[in-house]
Amino acid sequence: MKKNNWSREETIVAFNVYCKVPFKNSSKTNPTVIKYANIIGRSPSALNMKIGNLGRLDPELKKRGISGLVNGSKLEEIVWNEFHGNWDDLAFESEKIIAEFQGNSIENELNVEEFPEGRDKLTLVKTRVNQSFFRSSVLSAYNLTCCITGIKMPELLIASHIIPWKEDIERTNPQNGLCLNSLHDKAFDKGLLSISPDYTIAISKYILDYEMKEDNLYFSHFDSKKISLPDKFFPKREFLEQHYSSYIKNEYN
Repeated sequence: MKKNNWSREETIVAFNVYCKVPFKNSSKTNPTVIKYANIIGRSPSALNMKIGNLGRLDPELKKRGISGLVNGSKLEEIVWNEFHGNWDDLAFESEKIIAEFQGNSIENELNVEEFPEGRDKLTLVKTRVNQSFFRSSVLSAYNLTCCITGIKMPELLIASHIIPWKEDIERTNPQNGLCLNSLHDKAFDKGLLSISPDYTIAISKYILDYEMKEDNLYFSHFDSKKISLPDKFFPKREFLEQHYSSYIKNEYN
């Protein structure tokens, strides 16, 4: 393993891994940490320490009294300031670097030979990369657990956009995401349930009336309860407010 100072590229990969690993579960034995440590030629302990160093820069963790590691480098601050809040660029740049560390190209990693050449191909590659990054970041933040029901089966979980992908410039922002099971994701997308800015679940009258008639409790049980909050990347209140306001408008008009 290398002992020299971390490069910019290695630090960007560390930021990528920081987004994909629940902060409290980050350790030298975490499989994701081990995987990416091997890719960049660092020890799992070194990468885990770098993740802790990045955690000290996260304002959301600071609000919760979580400080990360005390010491860190100037390069970490530079990379953090360049990419934090600039999620599209972080996703694409970091995944491109990861592919290059493995002697590959990001296009080959994604098997996009059938895509058209030129700018259209680049757009499709970036979209695929950013969607994958968003999913990994959101699901890991919620510890692979639906924030409404507590379901923990990855096959049934979706990284739901609070503000739809097609509408929002922050589509790759993990704070624009919720980890939901596929049923409640569909209801959220259709405006049949919402989550208020104080993280309270609101179920539409349409569903409540339906369940009362059918004696099903897939939704009613969760009405007015709080969601389970993520390890990091708390959903932004302004995003929730936008969805909730639209829900209220449809519910009472």
